[in-house]
Amino acid sequence: MTGTIQPHTFRPRDLVGGHLVIDLLNTVTARDAGPIDWLDGYPRLLEWAGLTGHFAPADLTALRRLAESEPAGAESALARTRELREALHELVTALVDQGAPASAEAVGRVEGHWKQAVASARLTVRGIVPRLQVGVETSGLEYLHHELALQAFDLLRALPLERTRVCPGQRCGWVFIDSSRGGRRRWCDMATCGNSAKGRTHYQRKRGEDTGSGRR
Repeated sequence: MTGTIQPHTFRPRDLVGGHLVIDLLNTVTARDAGPIDWLDGYPRLLEWAGLTGHFAPADLTALRRLAESEPAGAESALARTRELREALHELVTALVDQGAPASAEAVGRVEGHWKQAVASARLTVRGIVPRLQVGVETSGLEYLHHELALQAFDLLRALPLERTRVCPGQRCGWVFIDSSRGGRRRWCDMATCGNSAKGRTHYQRKRGEDTGSGRR
């Protein structure tokens, strides 16, 4: 991704993707214009992770302490998370487009991140369901990166392409999974991009009417 890095305080309204991994893709905004990366440091990644509700607070506290004692390692872990995010964005948007084949490079990069995660994972069985599990004790500062890579693999296997969309709002480009009953959701969030588009349409219609009246 080429763009700027800008501090951002994450809020619940930033989690509209419908899946943890999709919300990771949306930590970059304005992809359709000048991309702005909101992950300006490892503490910001931890802030985002806490908001998702997917990670235990105790694990995030442990990561925060590790990052304070190993700043270079935290920066490297953040860089790898960004790399995973961009490879996934390229792959997911290509799959959603369906007419555009996913590049072998993007597939290879996602595969590489997944293999790194698997190398640190343990096989666990809860009830009758086996799963690969990572944690702070196995992955250290890479825990979020590894968990996101494992979650991404599961998502890609079951991604509902007919329900996965890219928001057409100005300075947006967020990805989301439409879970509405009718399956007609167009915007990432009606309260932001949807209302902005309605406002522009109203303004243009009103301006056209005023111009037409002036010609009489």
